[in-house]
Amino acid sequence: MRAMGKTRRLMSLAMCGAAVTAALAAPTAQAAPTAQAVPAAPTAHAALASPQAPASPQAQAARAERGWRLTSTGTDARFRGLAAVSRDTAWVAGTKGTVLRTADGGRNWRTVSPPGAADLEFRDIEAFDSRRAVVLAIGEGEASRVLRTDDGGATWTESFRNADPRAFYDCMTFFDSRHGLAMSDPVDGKFRILSTADGGRNWKVLPSTGMPAAQPGEAGFAASGQCLVSSGPKDVWLTTGGAATARVLHSGDRGRTWTATESTVPAGDPARGVFGVAFRDRKHGIAVGGDYRPDQASPNASAVTADGGRHWRRSATPPAAYRSGVTWLPHSRSAALAVGPTGTDLTRDGGRTWRTVDTGSYDTVDCTPDFGCWAAGERGRVARLGF
Repeated sequence: MRAMGKTRRLMSLAMCGAAVTAALAAPTAQAAPTAQAVPAAPTAHAALASPQAPASPQAQAARAERGWRLTSTGTDARFRGLAAVSRDTAWVAGTKGTVLRTADGGRNWRTVSPPGAADLEFRDIEAFDSRRAVVLAIGEGEASRVLRTDDGGATWTESFRNADPRAFYDCMTFFDSRHGLAMSDPVDGKFRILSTADGGRNWKVLPSTGMPAAQPGEAGFAASGQCLVSSGPKDVWLTTGGAATARVLHSGDRGRTWTATESTVPAGDPARGVFGVAFRDRKHGIAVGGDYRPDQASPNASAVTADGGRHWRRSATPPAAYRSGVTWLPHSRSAALAVGPTGTDLTRDGGRTWRTVDTGSYDTVDCTPDFGCWAAGERGRVARLGF
């Protein structure tokens, strides 16, 4: 009986995964195209974008029937930080020190921003449940900070403030509720890694002896909270751009030693490179990026790996434009989503081919095992996938 129950649960998960993929693959021709984001400056830290006009009621209705369902956040902040906890619970973090949390699937959002944080730029947030979360603010010197809450955002504690004017922190990731890393652009020629072993309450800079030398002009992109991601208890990947080649660095020991591999995503400019990566296990990953300037094309802006990032091969049919965020669909070995200012793309073959399924603007995307898929972006846009 126990074996039969397990079989039925696996069949149910597989059927749900197929339903999600089918819903996304359906045509969305009724959705009105949205304006492209315009970066403020071509830097490797990812620029702020100008506002876009909201989608028409007809377009929103079309999306509600199938695909992303926009929620009302009551703010115009741009959310590049997103932590999906479940279908009901999610956190977003963005401009003007804004942090929001929902516990009812996006029907209501509660403002839980840290006091006095209006001048901070939050670009990443990691949440363990509806009460515990860690948020990263980016910027040079003391602008880079980490804050933590244990009570759903009612109170926050600053656990790290960068004192090195040469450092600029971009992203963070957690292996579990205790162990996590944050990454800074190169200092003294190497990417700097910050480590915590108590859930973000305390941080320390790891030795740089195991980090390969950075290329001239190389940096991370603080565009989606996905330039540093982990899978399993020890594996972590760091993505780069802005240099002659866009690379993906891998560590199998929680950030103490790293190997660097060239990706197939074009670079050679401060605005180009790998912006985000997602791994469904320690072997299979997808990288996305391109050139975030809307007047520049982004050919070959996605790549896949089947050996943990030791080798990357370009997608046969990549997304049509720059993409900053990517996530695997729950319980699927082949389906994933990529998002950017001009739309959402779906792959059903592990990243080899993509097609656009939505034209709404999003910067980041995240899914949970209970089929809670969320996306967030400019002008307070947060959506949940409607199945």
